[in-house]
Amino acid sequence: MTNTIIPEFQLDEKTHPGNVALKVNNLQKMIAFYTQIIGLKLLQQETQQAVLGADSTPLLYLFQINGQRAAQQRTGLYHTAFLLPTRKDLGNALIRYVSTNAPLSGAADHIYSEALYLTDPEGNGIEVYHDKPRSEWIIKEDGEIPSDTLEMDVEGVLKAADQKWTGFPDNTMVGHIHLSVSDVNQTQDFYTKILGLSLKFNFGEAAKFLATGGYHHHIGANVWLSRNDAPLAQNETGLKYFSFYVPDSAELDRIAEHLTSLSIEFKQADNGQITFIDPSGIQGRFEIQPS
Repeated sequence: MTNTIIPEFQLDEKTHPGNVALKVNNLQKMIAFYTQIIGLKLLQQETQQAVLGADSTPLLYLFQINGQRAAQQRTGLYHTAFLLPTRKDLGNALIRYVSTNAPLSGAADHIYSEALYLTDPEGNGIEVYHDKPRSEWIIKEDGEIPSDTLEMDVEGVLKAADQKWTGFPDNTMVGHIHLSVSDVNQTQDFYTKILGLSLKFNFGEAAKFLATGGYHHHIGANVWLSRNDAPLAQNETGLKYFSFYVPDSAELDRIAEHLTSLSIEFKQADNGQITFIDPSGIQGRFEIQPS
């Protein structure tokens, strides 16, 4: 059975996740965690918000709110996945996390990647991973890229490290965003038939992996904790929005024309940025890739 779905309208293959914004209770504590433990750098800070990234590229926005963690699971963020350039970098990160007693919750080999999993102080999931060479991926003729959860070769990852940890290296990016959604089929339809991503791997009624171009996934969506649940309220901490970076203003215009033709509600700012809401009440954005 063919699992992949390639929509008629497709996003430019250079489109990829850009950044993630979180609503937080304790801004200083979260800044300290993401910089001192995880590996991001503080790029900018104001009274109630901060921008973190690798080199000068913003990857994570933190917004202080006077709120509370959701009393029950809501739709929103499952984890933010930070993609490191090499296996050496993952080894350095693993050594750092073990030596600082970071809240590691798991490690896995997904066939196309090796990944570490953590949770931040306010319950937001984090994945830190590197991609294996594409020659090692399983890519089927129809474009499907199967995944699995296997035991990670921890010894091999540690041997790859050079033990020169200075935080995340240049060229680290948000590789993918994994969402907790209320219904995976509605999510699949929205992100493929409306937004123009392709289904890359199908976990049936539990989860879907979608991407632009030939990547294994830029968006993951599952109902493991959130089936039929409601979105976060304004005063609840968690995901505020996530963004896709597109190559230029022409692509923003093309997306806007497409959404208009389908009568899909969205907002477009003066700078061209497009804001949309998916079927689970999750806010996403399209914006131009920073130079």
